Amino acid sequence: MSDSAQNPTALIESLDHDGQGVAHADGKVLFIEGALPGERVEYSSYRRKASFEKAQTLRVLKASSLRVTPRCPHYGVCGGCSMQHLDSVAQTAIKQRVLEDAFWHLGRLRPEVVYPPITGPAWGYRYRARLSVRLVQKKGGVLVGFHEKRSSYVVDMRQCEVLPPHVSALIPHLRDMISAMSIPDRLPQIEVSLGDAQTALVFRHLEDLTEGDEALLRAFADTHKVSIYLQPKGPETVYLFYPQDAGPLYYSLPEFGVKLQFRPIDFTQVNHGINRMLLRRALYLLDPQPGERIADMFCGLGNFTLPIARSGATVVGIEGAKSLVERALENATLNGLADRTEFAVSNLFDATEGSVAALGHFDRMLIDPPREGADELVKALGPNAPKRIVYVSCNPATLARDAAILVHEKGYVLKGAGIANMFPQTSHVESIALFERP
Repeated sequence: MSDSAQNPTALIESLDHDGQGVAHADGKVLFIEGALPGERVEYSSYRRKASFEKAQTLRVLKASSLRVTPRCPHYGVCGGCSMQHLDSVAQTAIKQRVLEDAFWHLGRLRPEVVYPPITGPAWGYRYRARLSVRLVQKKGGVLVGFHEKRSSYVVDMRQCEVLPPHVSALIPHLRDMISAMSIPDRLPQIEVSLGDAQTALVFRHLEDLTEGDEALLRAFADTHKVSIYLQPKGPETVYLFYPQDAGPLYYSLPEFGVKLQFRPIDFTQVNHGINRMLLRRALYLLDPQPGERIADMFCGLGNFTLPIARSGATVVGIEGAKSLVERALENATLNGLADRTEFAVSNLFDATEGSVAALGHFDRMLIDPPREGADELVKALGPNAPKRIVYVSCNPATLARDAAILVHEKGYVLKGAGIANMFPQTSHVESIALFERP
């Protein structure tokens, strides 16, 4: 590191798991936002600790060949994306390296095979989003968008390149409509949820709407061909406001002849295209056979359960959220798979060897946990555990931790692993791994 006239500079050595440039200076590790390996940048620190500093790039003095011009005009201010300055192909390669590094540094493991990355469109892929709403008079009125980086402030957004184009185009119109309502300062957020045939907007409102407000919402829905849901209190209060004949939200998995219905605030995968490809790989690796009994742990509304059941196997879906289990049961019935599926509500974060054994023997198991991972579940696997496990993860660190338990304590082999680029332009790493026990 050396000092320029006003700010220090650093030579970037690598990227960390959050997409920040990593450098070293004066015995400290520097994490610099917006910097790429091989670059020399001028930076400004915003957080200093004894062993590290967090900083942002002020100026690129020597640019990487992988640097590209960010597509979004809000990039650098908006906290939604962190990698738009990096070539899309390079993003995928770096995420694969993040996964492999996590396996080695946290679990002392290397997969026997590294699977080709699952990739799709780099833009317009985000079918779920939570937009914040703020009334800020000094910025011209109502703002609708994501939070600024490291801030509770809302970006003064006019568009979003990772949202589908027709949703991005709604942002200025949402600003105008909310500005005209009686309580523009009492509508803190809008949930966006897309199905195959419908775009749903869920408006959280902290005070009752007037007749005039409701008229504005109906007109907005008619003009922009969207469905409006309202949420006066907690998530359980969400209801369809207009149009009443909108019908249920759903997404289809044509390869498996499955259609899944969901409520607009249910958890579903953000990227429908990548979800389909991830399912294809998961089913290929799991290789379910007719007559087998298979577990789908953290099953949600049946995203993996029902495609597995199409193979002729019997699938037991376990999920901690009662509302999602109810939805999974409904989806199994709607898809004619009720006779091949069972579902139960259980907190898998509290799994014990006894509670897992009580579920009976499984020939194979799929695990798809939230970011916290599934350490208690894998610790609870006993001598009668399935010989094959497919683990779908949204956090390389917890996957590596759980993989270490499976390999070093439970006798499995890490046969293969790879990433799915579920969130292009961000540092988020989705991955899939196969474990087998000899």
